[in-house]
Amino acid sequence: MMRRIFLPVILSLAATAAFAADKPTRVWNLTSQTITNLQLAPAGTTNFGENQCLNDKDKTVEHDERLKVTNVETGSYDVKVGYEDGRTCFVKDVAVEVGKVFSIEDKDLKDCKK
Repeated sequence: MMRRIFLPVILSLAATAAFAADKPTRVWNLTSQTITNLQLAPAGTTNFGENQCLNDKDKTVEHDERLKVTNVETGSYDVKVGYEDGRTCFVKDVAVEVGKVFSIEDKDLKDCKK
């Protein structure tokens, strides 16, 4: 009897996890400007990875656009954001979950320099 109950539950959970892994991880640009450089590093480090904007066909992420993020695992990241005007800003401790969307807003930007 217990097998009949647990087996469908276990299969359902496994299918849900597999489905989430198939969905792309994406960042949603809710800042007021077009992003030309977006790099992630494990929180508290400066080990920034590749420019994620290169995943977009025009290599930029306009306001309200979502961008596929690759080569990241679920965790906490610091994000380096670059803009067309040469300004660079940082966003600290961003929670990234594989298969989900995370957003960046103007209020999140810190340590901006031109």
